[in-house]
Amino acid sequence: MSFGFSARLAAVYATAYAMVGIQLPFFPLWLNAKALEAGMIGAVLAVPQVVRVLAIPIATRLADRSGALRGAILAACWASLGGYLLVGYSSGAPVILAAFVLASLVYTPAMPLIETYALRGLAVRGRAYGPVRLWGSVAFIAGTFAAGFAADTIPAQYLIWLIVAGVAAMALSALALAPVDSVTPVPDAKPAPWTSPLRDRAFIAVLAAAALIQASHAVYYGFSALTWRAEGYDGTSIAALWALGVLAEIVLFALQGRLPSFVTPALLLMLGGAGGAVRWTAMAFDPPALMLPLLQMLHAATFGATHLGAMTYLARYARAGQGATAQGYFAIVLGLAMAAASGLSGMLYAAFAGRSYAAMALVAIAGGVCALIAQRSGRVAPL
Repeated sequence: MSFGFSARLAAVYATAYAMVGIQLPFFPLWLNAKALEAGMIGAVLAVPQVVRVLAIPIATRLADRSGALRGAILAACWASLGGYLLVGYSSGAPVILAAFVLASLVYTPAMPLIETYALRGLAVRGRAYGPVRLWGSVAFIAGTFAAGFAADTIPAQYLIWLIVAGVAAMALSALALAPVDSVTPVPDAKPAPWTSPLRDRAFIAVLAAAALIQASHAVYYGFSALTWRAEGYDGTSIAALWALGVLAEIVLFALQGRLPSFVTPALLLMLGGAGGAVRWTAMAFDPPALMLPLLQMLHAATFGATHLGAMTYLARYARAGQGATAQGYFAIVLGLAMAAASGLSGMLYAAFAGRSYAAMALVAIAGGVCALIAQRSGRVAPL
């Protein structure tokens, strides 16, 4: 029963993140092939971060109130397929922008709903989150490399159909999910010690910590490939460096169930902040090639530990009937922080190039301080 649940959930994570691995690098290429100017491409790419502020709280609160979490996931996934089909058949900047707004309105709630489903279902079955979630990271790498090969062999105006295929695979895999709302809770499970997420200081501190540390990746996400290309690295080397970082997070996810008992969600967040301070400070000083693989392995801390810390905290402290709402708050704050950091990183990189990583180190340190505040609240138990 547990294996079947975990295997089906892993398939959903795999298809969802394979789609992300395709979309992130190659959707801009399709937009360019559709004759959109750089300014309009930037506006289109900003759409998900904007509409999520409206779409996610509505979807997550409806899911909590109705108790139909699986149904909400299916609705989001299949509506997303319709939305991306609409995008694929669109032409002209205004029409593409409008179609992508509609697609993003139904797509952006999908992942918070899936995370809520995963945390709830795995908790009542006594299974760890990391070993299931890692399949999303594996699929992200596979999706990126597969799409990269496709981009070299098919015209760019057809790349949208790879994204549509990814959304279709996610929707089909979601059909196999079992309902979790009717599962009997673990007998000795204690009720969550809070009633409203936004009234709990520890929740706010965890939210701020995770958002700041993840946002500290903005320069890396936006400009690492440009920097390395300018330094003479070829595409394969750049892809390998990115893949090494994701592989490091996969190892951490796989080992979650074996972490020592003293490890708390807040401690994982502090590890993420410390890793960011080291990683981004080193990147600001133009490290030699031999150091880059070691710095990339710190992705296990900066992304992996931060994500695990946030997810395990939500799994333990979201009161029954509030899990999706808590995930919604997390997704919104993270999206807004990433949007702000991305805009700031562009200005910093234009002025200081690689030195702009120093600002990201400060952002990571601020996140680590927030995690320390959460740890000292005494409300963050071991994993």
